[in-house]
Amino acid sequence: MSTTLVIGNKNYSSWSLRPWLLLRHAGVAFDEVRLPLDTPEFHARIGDWSPTGRVPVLHDHGLAVWDSLAICEYANERWLRGSGWPQDAGQRAVARALAAEMHSGFPALRAQLPMNCRREPRERHWDAAAQRDIDRIVSLWTERLDASGGDFLFGRFGIVDAMFAPVCVRMRGYGVPLPEAAARYVEAMYALPAMSDWLMAARAETETVAHDEA
Repeated sequence: MSTTLVIGNKNYSSWSLRPWLLLRHAGVAFDEVRLPLDTPEFHARIGDWSPTGRVPVLHDHGLAVWDSLAICEYANERWLRGSGWPQDAGQRAVARALAAEMHSGFPALRAQLPMNCRREPRERHWDAAAQRDIDRIVSLWTERLDASGGDFLFGRFGIVDAMFAPVCVRMRGYGVPLPEAAARYVEAMYALPAMSDWLMAARAETETVAHDEA
């Protein structure tokens, strides 16, 4: 076994999307093992792959790396030659701060707008706490896009964009109204060939996770 990324359902697993997208966009060759979430298969097999019992986890020539951001950092050093972060030290620090905020924050958004790639926009149902999360994200995106002058938060696609990719799915799937710059960012994310591949596979899945379909 060389390089294998173990993921959950593509329709639901926001944590799996992040490293998968980074690796695929960068052209890194890897095998994929998909374990459908909340199924007997998942519970029977996840212990063979992940020390935490969660996905994603990357196996690379005998080394196991778990956690989305840790996998992205490993990929940045192993295959991307540092290009996953901005080259400028100050910009790199800001990008890491944004990625870390996404990694640990926005609990109301996560709970009330779970990622569901098959979802079509319907009536708004989120509360003020989730709206505060949305407003914070839109503010971060707008500030960074204005500064970068490019399609992505620091000009070209990088780790910080991979971390926000599931939020783009949420914004579109729940019909969240967005200002122009943020809407363009979502469009740019959806235009990535790797993102298109993920979404196509997600929409072809037949499994359902009840609490992410409510």
